[in-house]
Amino acid sequence: MTRDILYDPLINPVLLALLAIVMLLAVGFALWRGLPGWWLRGAAALAVLAALANPSLQSEERDALSDIVILVVDESASQSIAGRPQQTAEAIADLEAEVAQLPNTELRTVSLGDAPDNAGSLGMAALASALADVPRGRVAGMIMLSDGQLHDIAGAPDLPAPLHLLLTGRASDWDRRLVITSAPAYAILGEPVTLSLKVEDQGAVPAGLGGTARLQFSVDGQEPREVQVPIGRDLELPVDLPHGGMNVIQFTVATADGELTDRNNSAVVRINGVRDRLRVLLVSGEPHAGERTWRNLLKSDSSVDLVHFTILRPPEKQDGVPVTELSLIAFPTRELFLEKIDEFDLIIFDRYKRRGILPGIYLDNIRQYVEGGGAVLVAAGPDFASAASLYRSPLAQILPGEPTAQVIEQGYRPAITELGRKHPVTAGLDDAFAAGSADAEWGRWFRLIDVVAAPNAEVVLSGPDDRPLLLLDRVGEGRVALLASDQAWLWNRGFDGGGPQSELLRRLAHWMMKEPELEEEALTATSDGQSLTVTRRTLGDGEGDFTITAPDGTETVITPTEVAPGRYEVTLEGLEIGLYRISDGSRTTVAALGPSAPKEFEQTIASGDALAPVLSPTGGGIRRLEDGALDVRQVREGRPAVGRGWIGITPRGAYETTNVSVTPLLPGWAWLALVAALTIGAWLWEGRSRHRVAAQ
Repeated sequence: MTRDILYDPLINPVLLALLAIVMLLAVGFALWRGLPGWWLRGAAALAVLAALANPSLQSEERDALSDIVILVVDESASQSIAGRPQQTAEAIADLEAEVAQLPNTELRTVSLGDAPDNAGSLGMAALASALADVPRGRVAGMIMLSDGQLHDIAGAPDLPAPLHLLLTGRASDWDRRLVITSAPAYAILGEPVTLSLKVEDQGAVPAGLGGTARLQFSVDGQEPREVQVPIGRDLELPVDLPHGGMNVIQFTVATADGELTDRNNSAVVRINGVRDRLRVLLVSGEPHAGERTWRNLLKSDSSVDLVHFTILRPPEKQDGVPVTELSLIAFPTRELFLEKIDEFDLIIFDRYKRRGILPGIYLDNIRQYVEGGGAVLVAAGPDFASAASLYRSPLAQILPGEPTAQVIEQGYRPAITELGRKHPVTAGLDDAFAAGSADAEWGRWFRLIDVVAAPNAEVVLSGPDDRPLLLLDRVGEGRVALLASDQAWLWNRGFDGGGPQSELLRRLAHWMMKEPELEEEALTATSDGQSLTVTRRTLGDGEGDFTITAPDGTETVITPTEVAPGRYEVTLEGLEIGLYRISDGSRTTVAALGPSAPKEFEQTIASGDALAPVLSPTGGGIRRLEDGALDVRQVREGRPAVGRGWIGITPRGAYETTNVSVTPLLPGWAWLALVAALTIGAWLWEGRSRHRVAAQ
């Protein structure tokens, strides 16, 4: 119990002070004049002032409160490597035992994990939150149990007591990591793209391990290539993109003996390959209604360089017109089909027939062009079924269909075959058209060149009686397509409701250009936030599981769901940031959630250097757990709270008031009696003094 005197003046304190001055002057005057009894009058004045000050006696009953030590435990990803979890568990047990031995002291523990959006370890935010939950007057000390790699040190709160860092890890730790310093998001196909990267070592690197490292890189999961690179130097690595669309390039540095983790030894770069210009050679036979449709369609795309030749005057045409009066341009056959054929990305033959303009050697060169990686599209007309057909040439070796010499003239609606519903060129084509048209049915065509599909050909569209209409095939490194009709232009004119001509031809051209999103057999993975979507496209049954390897090396086998014909998909939620490897048994791909190496693994060597400026003003310090057992002591406030082998906390002496009573020092009548007694005493003393003087 404690007692204090309180004052609650009955009048304004200013008036009380003025009254005190007046009384002091009066008593002083009496003293100066030598009046007897001045001291009694002074005592009476003091009693009046004390009564007006209204003094009271306050008594408090108090219960002592315990001191609180806050322990913030770092459980982020970097704390899960190289024996740090065991160090952390042992340190927590030691701290609990040490604090339990201190009088009137309790330990409160909070944990922090990886912050969302790859923000790293927010230790100061966790400490501020813990301080907000307890009275600051009870906080005797704070302890961070961490590797010191915190990412919000600039946001450190105002600290009421010593803060210490118990450092995990070991002084001998070292690590190697791969850093991509520069990578473009887009690159032009055919031109090398330069990536900037760096391999660096951190910590106590053992002698003989510096110098060079083995770097492997692969594109789209292909066989990796390996190079030796120097460590600690910025490198520029030229890479050729193999195809248009998204190219996924994976870099991996070989894991060295003794390094902390391989989580930061890999990186993934995504580069969208774009074609500078798509060069198309369109060779038309005799003019027909669909010729302008082909030309307008190709010219409408600003990224297409179109070279178009129409055979208007074949060699056998002899009409007597002098050559000098003709405005026709001679067909540069040798230049196009021998010298510059490899400059074209796509060659289209529109109702072309053999008329002696292209000798067999040129057509054979086109065959070789396809086998080497080129693309040819044949839009067949009635001539394809005649003796002058392109099939009666060296191109027969690569064409996906053989004409039967029959031309079917009847109305029919093109239909997607069962295989076509799986093939990316035609999959969902009818649904996409129906979504933008009041009439879901495609318009009719009225001609079909009857062909027999080659053994390896893929028939994706059919005509009447399920006859092949659109056939696709791979030849060598190239691709070939055969459209067994010359009436696709009817869709473009909107006849009978029209049809998806533009979308069909766009997909067809992109498939022939080997765009990844139109590959028949493909395994892709896309990430969004902390979710991963894995998709497999196949023309087969598609049965089989996905094996997903997480950044920490754990494998998960998942059975996908068929979401569309030939398309199997699975989505995983709530994944940790890092590099994932996905395999379906025959194909492999990679995907990265956030950066390949999270922020937690940018710096993996335990160090308290960054936190030292926050610890020093509080009197706290840094102690490595590997140095031995912990010792927690109590020290006075303002004294250093760290020493050789020990850390200190400052007792706060906090308490809780349970009861308060206030009692007046004297009741009002007692003050009145005291003042009256002193006043009467002064009067009597003065009277006796006068009688004594008179008697003398």
